[in-house]
Amino acid sequence: MTTETAAEAPLLESPRTRSSGRTGQRSNHELYSWLFMRVSGLVLVFLVLGHLLIMNILDGGVQRINFGFVAGRWSSPFWQVWDLLQLWLAQLHGANGLRTVINDYAERDQTRFWLKMLLYAASVLILFLGTLVIFTFDPSIG
Repeated sequence: MTTETAAEAPLLESPRTRSSGRTGQRSNHELYSWLFMRVSGLVLVFLVLGHLLIMNILDGGVQRINFGFVAGRWSSPFWQVWDLLQLWLAQLHGANGLRTVINDYAERDQTRFWLKMLLYAASVLILFLGTLVIFTFDPSIG
């Protein structure tokens, strides 16, 4: 009787291996993405809180911020780098978070692909224009 039940048991496929469908080494992109979110978030806390403290409390408040103030501030390489770091880290941090949301909620592969392409294009455009403004700002215009 045991030989008959064994013959009637359905055949199961062997379990998938890690490398099924892939050749070469496995990527650690998601690990690096997760690590970047933690590090960039921590750095952004200090950059943004420092920015708010200096701009709103120590230097007399937002009522004095105008074209001349920005021109004076961006004449210093220190402030250019500070603002550039804020721009790059905030944009990349936000884009990485939105990429994760797209991966989680976009059901179709084609929809996921085009949403991420739109996200990447917008991120590159914002980074390019923001960097251009910071480094090519001309105070003599005002």
